[in-house]
Amino acid sequence: MDRMWQILEGPSSSGGIFTPEAIILSLLLAFALGQVLAWVYYFTHSGLSYSKSFVQSLILITVVIAMVMTVIGSNIITAVGLMGALAIVRFRNIIKDTRDIAFIFCSLVVGMAAGSQRYDVAIIGTIILSLIAIYLYLTGFGTHQPHNGFLRFSFRGHIGPDNPISAILKRFCGSFTLISAQASGFGTAEVEYAYQLMIRNAAKNQQMLSELQQVEGLENINLTMQEQLLEV
Repeated sequence: MDRMWQILEGPSSSGGIFTPEAIILSLLLAFALGQVLAWVYYFTHSGLSYSKSFVQSLILITVVIAMVMTVIGSNIITAVGLMGALAIVRFRNIIKDTRDIAFIFCSLVVGMAAGSQRYDVAIIGTIILSLIAIYLYLTGFGTHQPHNGFLRFSFRGHIGPDNPISAILKRFCGSFTLISAQASGFGTAEVEYAYQLMIRNAAKNQQMLSELQQVEGLENINLTMQEQLLEV
């Protein structure tokens, strides 16, 4: 037990001795901390670009980097040779979300800390990074105009300021902007309208649509909420 506590305390900044016990502890710690990062990513993820393989990759990256650090140790020649070998690999997977890149860097740094036997840095760093990610998720930090909407419909005639459609939109939206008004082109008086909306309360969307459906001459109503779920 005393030996295990000595290992957990970590070596000096000049580097540690990579004994079998230290290597096993480094890999197990990297595996555990990688799972922490993966679970935090899983619970705080929002959007349609979720990937199970990416979540599993966070764990594998942490362990692999820890193993790389144990292979390198304090041998510069081995480090240069390993860099040359890794330079041959070409990664062609496109990461769509910058938040995913941040989690990849977290896995890399935690793996480096665990593999170099800086266990205190690995554990404290994982805890702080996880708390920051959870804080950003719970507070919705950086969210801008979360209830933007896109409304499309067909209407026979011109929509003026005194039109019932404008009155309904004024009641439910903080602001609305006409994006396009295009004639159907089938020999009818129908015009296809497209509006960008700033909806005050998304819970009242159904009520707004019900009132729009009661307007005479208004057809083919389509409301799309442009929230973060559309960041694919």
